[in-house]
Amino acid sequence: MQEFLDRMKALLGGEYNSFLEYYEGENFRGLRVNTLKCSVEKLKSIIGYELKPTPFCAEGFYIPGDVQSPGNSPLHHCGAFYVQEPSATSAVEMLGVEEGDLVLDLCAAPGGKSTQIGAKLGRTGLLWSNEIVKSRANILLSNIERMGISNAVVSNARPDVLCPRLSGKFDKVLVDAPCSGEGMFRKNGSAQTEWSVSHVKSCAERQLNILNSAKTALKDGGVMVYSTCTFSNEENEGVITRFLEENPEFTIEDSGVSFGRPTLEYARRIFPMDGGEGHFAVRLRKSGEAYKTEPLPNRQNADKKILDFYDSLFKDRPFGENIEVKNNKIIILPKNYDMDMKGLPILRAGVVLGEIIKNRIEPHHSAFASAKITDCVQSVDFDVNSPEIKAYLHGEEIDVPNDVKGYCAVCVNGITLGFGKASNGRLKNKYPKGLRTLK
Repeated sequence: MQEFLDRMKALLGGEYNSFLEYYEGENFRGLRVNTLKCSVEKLKSIIGYELKPTPFCAEGFYIPGDVQSPGNSPLHHCGAFYVQEPSATSAVEMLGVEEGDLVLDLCAAPGGKSTQIGAKLGRTGLLWSNEIVKSRANILLSNIERMGISNAVVSNARPDVLCPRLSGKFDKVLVDAPCSGEGMFRKNGSAQTEWSVSHVKSCAERQLNILNSAKTALKDGGVMVYSTCTFSNEENEGVITRFLEENPEFTIEDSGVSFGRPTLEYARRIFPMDGGEGHFAVRLRKSGEAYKTEPLPNRQNADKKILDFYDSLFKDRPFGENIEVKNNKIIILPKNYDMDMKGLPILRAGVVLGEIIKNRIEPHHSAFASAKITDCVQSVDFDVNSPEIKAYLHGEEIDVPNDVKGYCAVCVNGITLGFGKASNGRLKNKYPKGLRTLK
């Protein structure tokens, strides 16, 4: 790694010793509150340890060093927060997502930035999250589901195949490009062993190709953010300088943030001395007049049996009524999804309401994970530290009030976790086996 350190010394000059001091210290650990399901104030009051704010986003906090396995918490299971390296939240802040936006996250796995975008959209607009590696795309889908995002499409396509099919569709595009990962060396030993100058240069070529694919999906007047978790000039300033030379319709734009340090005037670099493991991000604006896509009108295209089932579980049809049945699954498509994607590898669009099994419909975890407690016709609510929630996460039956009958949501301090089926004061567990905790 001496060659890497020599390059860092040349990059940082007088700050190199400070970099080494931080680099040899404790890793930064953080979480981001998922405001789709939980407010910052609420999480602070129930999580059980102090949360100190990061400089990168209002929902981002440092996790104390003595907290073990935060991902095992029921609050993590129910999507109240996402465990995320602090500086990784910076790129979405620079993207400036607004409600109603149509947003493409092109290199999205495992889902930290996508779920951050989803929280900013609320249930408005559309989030399209793509990941080229199938196994990572499945992890992305799981996180989209856990965080309660109902207006997302998850795909598993090459950028050069996907983006032409989505030409000119999106207000905002995020390219968190695969990189040499220099900013993650402290957390990821394999990134260190794979590093070389030639690898850095090959990453830069791939990143430029991805950007040139991504630009086609952006509307005139739209915004694209390019980010990496690496320090190298070749993959950061070098890629952007080349992209701007080849694409004069794009300019660097001030994103209005103050974290990290400026480069290329308005781009931002983050080093460990700035409070995060390492990041680079830049906001680009495409020329032309920006415009918003008009929200699609409500589409009710399901038969009465399905709508009656929907109404038996949820109030006021919270995910809309754009329903399709595919392979016996009842899928509620995002309200603003009207694209002809025949032939593209789409893992899921929207939420799965249920599955048709013979002459009955079985509810699906996806819908309950995306619902608020106020959306649910029936719910049972337990404290995060209750024995009932511990047992539910193990896959056990639990006691519920006798007046609760049939399907109902299971909640943690008012945050939906999953569902079960109640009868005679007992709740049959419907929490997916692959998500359950070990005793």
